[in-house]
Amino acid sequence: MSRRMALPVAAGAAVLVGAGAYALAYAGEQPPALTHSAARYTAPEGGRDGSLTFTTYVTASSGVENVKVLAWPQNSSLAENKLTAKDMAAAEPAVCKPFKKHTAACTYTVTTTAADAESSPRGVWHVAVLATARNGTTLLDAQAADFLVK
Repeated sequence: MSRRMALPVAAGAAVLVGAGAYALAYAGEQPPALTHSAARYTAPEGGRDGSLTFTTYVTASSGVENVKVLAWPQNSSLAENKLTAKDMAAAEPAVCKPFKKHTAACTYTVTTTAADAESSPRGVWHVAVLATARNGTTLLDAQAADFLVK
């Protein structure tokens, strides 16, 4: 290889290596991401309890540490005051199982009794999710999914 070609090739290689290192470092700091989030509410009926089931896939380059879930009615103080990670501290955990290398399939299920349903506000409800990655980054999605209580 001639000297005139060697210098541009070496410079190009250095740029590619630097860009690759930057991309890897940047990817490692990304917060978790939610996909395919869905909520299903079944009202209690005929002496049988109902349930709320929420499912989502959580992807985090460092791995998924935990996922917390909170169902809240649209017509509540949480709609006026923006939900925070601090509000989610007491939320219940979802059960997460590895799905792919950096993705976990998470499910949250809670039973609803007739008394629960009777005392719950009617209308649209939202499911809030706080996902925490192993590297400490978080994602708060205050309206990851919706469901209707009739």
